Amino acid sequence: MYLKGVGPKRAEALAAVKVETLEDMLEYFPRRYLDRSKVTTIGQLQADVEVTIVGEVVSKQLIRYGKRRLVLKISDGTGIMEAVWFAQPGLFEKIFKAEQMVAFSGKPKRYKQWQMVHPDFDVLTETREPLNTGQLIPIYPSTQDLKKNGVGNYTFRRIIFQALQKYGSEIPESLPPSLCKRYKLMSRRDAYQQMHFPESDAALQQVLRRFKYEEIFYLQLLIALRKHFYYAPLAALPVTIDDQLVAQFLDSLPFQLTGAQQRVVDEIRADLQGGAPMNRLVQGDVGAGKTIVALIAMLMVVSSGYQAALMAPTEILARQHYQNIQALLEGLPIRVTVLLGGQKASEKKRIQQEIADGQWDLVVGTHALIQDKVQFPKLGLAIVDEQHRFGVLQRGELIEKGETPHVLVMTATPIPRTLALTIYGDLDVSVIDELPPGRQAIRTFWRTRDKLPQIYDFVRQHLQAGKQVYVVYPLVEESEKLDLQAATEAYQDLSANVFPDYTLGLLHGRMKADEKENVMAAFKRGDCHMLISTTVIEVGVDVPNATIMIIEHAERFGLSQLHQLRGRVGRGGSQSYCILVTPEKVSDVAGQRMQIMQKTNDGFVIAEEDLRLRGSGDFFGTRQHGMPDLKYADLAVDYKIVQVAHNDAFELVEKDPHLRKAENQTLRIQFKRRFADKFRMPDIA
Repeated sequence: MYLKGVGPKRAEALAAVKVETLEDMLEYFPRRYLDRSKVTTIGQLQADVEVTIVGEVVSKQLIRYGKRRLVLKISDGTGIMEAVWFAQPGLFEKIFKAEQMVAFSGKPKRYKQWQMVHPDFDVLTETREPLNTGQLIPIYPSTQDLKKNGVGNYTFRRIIFQALQKYGSEIPESLPPSLCKRYKLMSRRDAYQQMHFPESDAALQQVLRRFKYEEIFYLQLLIALRKHFYYAPLAALPVTIDDQLVAQFLDSLPFQLTGAQQRVVDEIRADLQGGAPMNRLVQGDVGAGKTIVALIAMLMVVSSGYQAALMAPTEILARQHYQNIQALLEGLPIRVTVLLGGQKASEKKRIQQEIADGQWDLVVGTHALIQDKVQFPKLGLAIVDEQHRFGVLQRGELIEKGETPHVLVMTATPIPRTLALTIYGDLDVSVIDELPPGRQAIRTFWRTRDKLPQIYDFVRQHLQAGKQVYVVYPLVEESEKLDLQAATEAYQDLSANVFPDYTLGLLHGRMKADEKENVMAAFKRGDCHMLISTTVIEVGVDVPNATIMIIEHAERFGLSQLHQLRGRVGRGGSQSYCILVTPEKVSDVAGQRMQIMQKTNDGFVIAEEDLRLRGSGDFFGTRQHGMPDLKYADLAVDYKIVQVAHNDAFELVEKDPHLRKAENQTLRIQFKRRFADKFRMPDIA
């Protein structure tokens, strides 16, 4: 591609901001726009207000003494204004001539008379297209970096203008004609034209609508094709469920399943006995009973002669799952083991060999389950707990341990609808939206640090009544040593000075596995009255006698994490409390989070609010591997577009999974170009 005025130096400057091709340039979306569609007279000027004026050059003077500068005077009949250039005044002196009509844009200041320094400008002639006047002017990101290399905002727009005039007719459409017609979408060529040279705010809205739909549609197409080619052709493992074994387990429980749990169990049963491998996401609020549902699914598969694996994100949670499952299955002929990274090498080697020999029916573990040395001879069900703590690729690594295992993904972090359709769009979704009977809503309070003495008095009352307490400190990777020190110092202070009559425990991620296990075991037994911890206890820890959760520096947590921590209490029949402790002054967003936590215990409401406050870029704190970034769409506000694009993409794949129809050829080419590194499919080549 050749563009006049783009030599090696400018090409290097553009490459520094990742503009190397025509498409890169067209996709370099402006960060904001200036409205220069209206012209102001010199007689109406106000200081430091962005304006555009049009007038005639009445004089110019290149001043060589003092600070070298060009002073240009223009008149529009209502007054005189000066335009001044200090940088390269000789260059600008050659541009302007007496009696020329010019347009200047900038923020004027009043000295002896009105003056603009280094204004944007257009020389107005019948043969030259004005790029700085009479329209919405895009302001591009990294303009200062470009300007240092001779590519200012005006120069960049002039290059894009030239590119569109020369190559615009060659820009291909990237969406099927039927979809463009159905939604009255602006053509791709017109959208680029209006993005960089918008006629109006209304035209800009149409540009955004077009590109948001296109971006989300391609993402949904990736998900739809992944589901079709990864799952649909596979033959399901034949599962013959032993209903007597499942009934024996249900009869042994000291409670009945809730209606929501039973509904999800029925959905899982239908999947296991269907014609394709199950790929289901089960989401439910903290304490909704997902583990019991997962265990029933494992029993269904194991009763048919297969193995089941459950992968948890932390050793604490994996051990707790293992211990709970062992207790729940007591008296049943099911063999359960646990595989952890922190186990001794000899122990891991023995368990790995026993798994490979088929000695274990259920295997609970952490990332250790997806190591190369772990081999399952008959893996029938792979369960990933707290999926958001893993990536899409790690889920795939566990699935690959079997031939075509059924897959169950669980999360206690409720997922907003838009994210469920994008991150987990290749999974069927079940929701456990009912808590077990007898659970009381946790009462949440926001208090500043000066109220700690009153908080400790409240805690002491509960300790005297035989209850237990969590105190949690944040743990952020960038300041791990500082946070660990804060938790350690708090433990020492609270032990010695505040609660000397009680036994306190300290738990953090740097402790050895057996040390963590001993501390948690003491807390569960009731030998430890208060647990001072970092966020290692965020997920899954279950101590029904704990009734108070104090979260120190709560302003440093996201809403979903606060909700997860709060869910560590309220797991018994007693009234429980969550106390959010912050400094007196916090940011507006942090204050909103505290208010939301006080108002609701509904995890799905909290998830939607979290998405609204944090945006879709990093909802879970760590990006899901294998998911492309979104440039135009915002999942926090574009749910309707996500829903429509999801339906369109899945409908298209159902009708033309290989993208071979004539109207989908451009789609096929664009898809391969966009997702070559994220999706391998032999039939799209």
